[in-house]
Amino acid sequence: MTTDKNPYEEGKRAGLHPLLVLFGAILIMWLLINLAVPSGKQKQATGPEISQVVIEDPDAAPVMYKVHATLTEFNAVSIVVPAQVTTSQVVGLLKRFKDARLNQSLPSMLPATSPGHKLGDQAVADLYIFSDPKYATPEVVGTLARGAHAPGNLYPQAIPFEEAMEQVRGHYRIDLNDTSNPDTGAIGFADESGVHSKHYRRIF
Repeated sequence: MTTDKNPYEEGKRAGLHPLLVLFGAILIMWLLINLAVPSGKQKQATGPEISQVVIEDPDAAPVMYKVHATLTEFNAVSIVVPAQVTTSQVVGLLKRFKDARLNQSLPSMLPATSPGHKLGDQAVADLYIFSDPKYATPEVVGTLARGAHAPGNLYPQAIPFEEAMEQVRGHYRIDLNDTSNPDTGAIGFADESGVHSKHYRRIF
């Protein structure tokens, strides 16, 4: 006669508790997934994360530009850059011009805009940056220099101010007479009355 107790007695649960079975299954699945899919540390060993890849600052990349027109009567210069130049590269070019102005090397980069001025040949300047040479003409620059509220008979055959304004990629205003704010740089364009292009954004 056996003395072993019957494991299947009435009122007693046979086998493991269901919750233990459930947690055990979850644990096994978690282990299988972690073994099959490499962890973040294992990925890092095979190659750097995207955030760790050194990306060249687009502002530091030199931008090719060409002086298209000089209008000393408006103290203005139009500059043409390639169409594929990015906005950040235009910002970099504006900062480059400002740095050159501060270290007095701007005359080697751009023609005189205020020849004979007591504060220098570029004491007063408006630099307009375009991608389309069609808008870098003296007529268009004259339209921008006169402003949005100039009488229409001043430039009846010219490209309208509103159209020309939207084509300005960048604008740098130098006025050494204004000692409190001699440099103003922006993406897009804004005239003195506050009329500005859709993508206008002041940089400095």
